[in-house]
Amino acid sequence: MSLLAKRQQPDANGRIQHITPESAGWRFVGFDVYLLKKGQTLTLESEEKELCLVLVAGLASVKTRNAEFPGIGQRQSPFERTPPYSVYVPHHDRVEVVADSDLELAVCSAPGHGDLPARLIAPHDVGVEHRGKGRNKRLVHNILPDDKRADSLLVVEVYTDEGDTSSYPSHKHDQENSPDETYLEETYYHRFQPEQGFAMQRVYTDDRSLDECMAPYNRDVVTVPRGYHPVATIAGYDNYYLNVMAGPVRKWKFTWEKDHAWVNSDSYPVKAK
Repeated sequence: MSLLAKRQQPDANGRIQHITPESAGWRFVGFDVYLLKKGQTLTLESEEKELCLVLVAGLASVKTRNAEFPGIGQRQSPFERTPPYSVYVPHHDRVEVVADSDLELAVCSAPGHGDLPARLIAPHDVGVEHRGKGRNKRLVHNILPDDKRADSLLVVEVYTDEGDTSSYPSHKHDQENSPDETYLEETYYHRFQPEQGFAMQRVYTDDRSLDECMAPYNRDVVTVPRGYHPVATIAGYDNYYLNVMAGPVRKWKFTWEKDHAWVNSDSYPVKAK
């Protein structure tokens, strides 16, 4: 099974990506992307899942059974690098999205089981941080981190400039019942500026029973069922990706790959001898 899901032509609802636990061969994460035209309406039933609707680009009005969020959104491209508007939708709910402009909408899903209300996640609710140094720098928007309320979902977006690496040094989160690591499935939704760009992403395990290197293009998705998963950008093209993670424990605890952990040390960016 390939870990790279290529962008599809929009279906009748504008959907270009459709990742389910069944299609990915895992248990928790679902991920869809819709490209809606201005005035188009999308209706979704959350059923047994909680949802996080991320306005990647464009404006919308969103209504659930018990809440309304009219006229949300501000950025017309993710590369404006301002935090997005998002909407959390609990399980057993219904959501209607009306595109107030052309809209790129990501729908993140995972098992829901609590009684949290639907809520707006506005830009000022999003944690902004800069990680790394040297050629390993990136800008991070923490949309739904593990210190914010949800049942399963973790959602974050990351910007990596041309020629830099991200999700690096290589790290993994694929162990259950470990005091140092959590099991989290993960998707990467890639965008590029200019749009014809691509990146290189490798997914691999210590024993190399999984070792796949991919070149995701604009609006492709890489699925990470286990193992390390670094991203390297290509000269001339800035990269954005939206990450969705979920597992049995809603905590982001990971392990660095030993060979490359030194990149976090004070000796970097000086080359190792």
